Amino acid sequence: MLNLRVKPKAMAEGEEDLPRDAKIVKSLLNSMGVEEYEPSVIHQFLELWYRYVVDVLTDAQVYSEHAGKQTIDCDDVKLAIQSKVNFSFSQPPPREVVLLENVLLELARNRNKVPLPKAIPGPGIPLPPEQDTLISTNYQFAIPKKQPAQALEETEDDEASVEPNLSQEDRCATPNISESIVYSH
Repeated sequence: MLNLRVKPKAMAEGEEDLPRDAKIVKSLLNSMGVEEYEPSVIHQFLELWYRYVVDVLTDAQVYSEHAGKQTIDCDDVKLAIQSKVNFSFSQPPPREVVLLENVLLELARNRNKVPLPKAIPGPGIPLPPEQDTLISTNYQFAIPKKQPAQALEETEDDEASVEPNLSQEDRCATPNISESIVYSH
């Protein structure tokens, strides 16, 4: 019987000490044309690779448990990978959105041609005029006109029928707020 042995290719310096996964990462880098890199790059890729695999398998286990299965199968792993891809990577927007973006950019350019209002000079931070700010009041108090005595008594009788537990003093002290605020916008 003839025993033939194939001698492995000569390995680069220190490559025989690398674990199998590190050798795979190194060959992937070489296949992509990356010839020079720091040795820590391989360890960083391995850490990223292991973390990704653990995340995918953890998600697959959750999907498997949700389906009522005792073990993880190929479909669970595929679903976990697909959810990672959908969560991690975004697809380019459809053509309609790109056209809409162009329209919105043109509208923004037209709007930005109008200069901002002048700031009010004074101490502290310069601010725009109050009518151009979002913190200005958007309401006014409307003071109700005085009613004749007879109409006032009828109103009090109506209010007394609605809230019989309030005393006369409480009814007079409680204004009807909805009638006293008028919104300006």
